[in-house]
Amino acid sequence: MADTKIGIQRANLASNWYSLFTHHQHEKSVALALSNKGYEIYLPLYRSLRRWRDRAKVLWLPLFPGYVFICEGMDRQLPILTTPGIVRIVGWGGHPEIVLQSQLNAVRQMVESRLAVETHPFLQRGDRVRVKTGPLMGLEGMLIRQKGVARLVVSMEMLGRSAAVEIDVSNVERIGPFLAPGLPLPISASA
Repeated sequence: MADTKIGIQRANLASNWYSLFTHHQHEKSVALALSNKGYEIYLPLYRSLRRWRDRAKVLWLPLFPGYVFICEGMDRQLPILTTPGIVRIVGWGGHPEIVLQSQLNAVRQMVESRLAVETHPFLQRGDRVRVKTGPLMGLEGMLIRQKGVARLVVSMEMLGRSAAVEIDVSNVERIGPFLAPGLPLPISASA
């Protein structure tokens, strides 16, 4: 299985998806092992150019380091948990937590857009925006500026992780403040 081929089969996008926490740098081997066991797996990857003193190489790295998504299968958790590289199933109170379909679809849309996607620190404050046109049309997230470039940040709340993609600021519309429950309104917008 090629690194870039680890992904969602579109037939089951309506099914429940869960998140698995893996050991450091075991995401690809976990995805491959679970796929070989018959599970449907999604491991979003992004392209990264790494430079060493003597060479440069393109690597495909996990967008959410330490996490792999699995479709269904919570009725047979033992084969999942005994897969080498898996630490635990993400959840609360001993129960697996379902990944919000809208967030998983947003990540899939970003990865498949062929725009430069990268990992991003999880953010809780800023302006919530919606993309008006282009390959990310309809996608909602937080608009931030980093080194003079506008980026759209999409967050997976249950993981406390985010992904960012470069975007033209004229291509978004503000739809309201982004606030986590219990947080006060931000004093200044980050866009």
